[in-house]
Amino acid sequence: MYERFYELRERPFALSPDPDYLYPSRVHREALDYLRYGLESHAGFIVITGEIGSGKTTLLQTLLRGLDTQTTVGRIVNTMLDPRELLETIMIDFGMDPAGRSKPLMLRDLAQYLVDQRLSGRLVLLVIDEAQNLSQAALEELRMLSNLETEKSKLLQIVMVGQPNLRDKLAAPELEQLRQRITVSYHLTPLDADEAANYINHRLRRAALGAPLEFSRGVTDLVYTRSRGVPRIINVICDAALVFGYAEDRRQIDLALMNEVMGELEVTGVLPSPAGPAREMPAERPAVPLPAVPAMAAGAPVPATPPAPIQAVAAMRQREPDQAPVAPPARPLIPDGRAAALDQRELAVQQRERELADQRRVLAEEYRLLRMRRSTPAPAAEAMPTVGGPATVRVQVPRPAAATRFEPVRHESLWARFKKFLLGTAAPAIEEN
Repeated sequence: MYERFYELRERPFALSPDPDYLYPSRVHREALDYLRYGLESHAGFIVITGEIGSGKTTLLQTLLRGLDTQTTVGRIVNTMLDPRELLETIMIDFGMDPAGRSKPLMLRDLAQYLVDQRLSGRLVLLVIDEAQNLSQAALEELRMLSNLETEKSKLLQIVMVGQPNLRDKLAAPELEQLRQRITVSYHLTPLDADEAANYINHRLRRAALGAPLEFSRGVTDLVYTRSRGVPRIINVICDAALVFGYAEDRRQIDLALMNEVMGELEVTGVLPSPAGPAREMPAERPAVPLPAVPAMAAGAPVPATPPAPIQAVAAMRQREPDQAPVAPPARPLIPDGRAAALDQRELAVQQRERELADQRRVLAEEYRLLRMRRSTPAPAAEAMPTVGGPATVRVQVPRPAAATRFEPVRHESLWARFKKFLLGTAAPAIEEN
């Protein structure tokens, strides 16, 4: 919609988890380091948690993109499964057919597959997204699969990614044995004000075709205040700001426009209303950020639950898998007046594109006719023999109709004469000798 207006290659704040737009903040760099360490050390279980919209899926996509060709990856996104369904899903994702087999046979086939992969020099990685939806029985099934190992290392590495309540489940006494097998654990915290500003302008630079659009620090601070540093909510606000700016033909996003955007997002239910009467930026980041979770030692308890998660955001755009469904807003995101202006602007752009296309077709046809005329051979001359003398030459010249009169040729350019000829306002002058 607004890409051409702001000279962007694509929407910089789309909600799809694109690794090309990952901003390497401190917490994201640390999380990637933890993940790489866990894979290189052949750890049994790796756990990554974070609030809704904190960038877990984008981080996971970045990790998977960087793996070498010697790693076989299975990925599970739908985790509303009982233990047997989980086992069947794992086999299907690794290319095996569990149909009609009992559970002992499925376990035997999976173990043989893992051994064959190890003998061929390949590592097998199982990634489970939305792991907070797994039941205790399914988590215990995963623990049993982690027992498939050689004398040196595990045959199957497992990465679990989920929301903060995954840590609550892992803290249950019934999962003590599973918790002891978790060697790497990390929790993604929200961005601070500086990181939020860098995150916004980083995405604008990545999508720019020419000189990148940049949000001022006052605008980014306001976005940080309302989003509380959650990347997905930042994307929702900034994308709406670009839509509003395009509708009002404004090249720069200033504080006045951003405040207007915030008001509309609150009215439509996309953003919750602020707790206080004003939207002023606090002097510092809130004093109690979500703490990072250190690696779990054997038998260590899982850290306590972080503060309550931020309300899920319904942005009328594609959502990542971990976003909770929210009822649609009661009214459109853009008011009727702006929507009409936006539609009118789109129609004007389309009309201009059609006019340009028509002009290109006319010029192409004129050029084709000009080339044809230049390539047409001159009229052939007839030799009229005479008795006793040299042959005389007679040139056959097509004559116009009797009623046609030709004006003397004016000194005009070839292109002007050619256009007049095409439009029928003049005829080419012909001289007879």
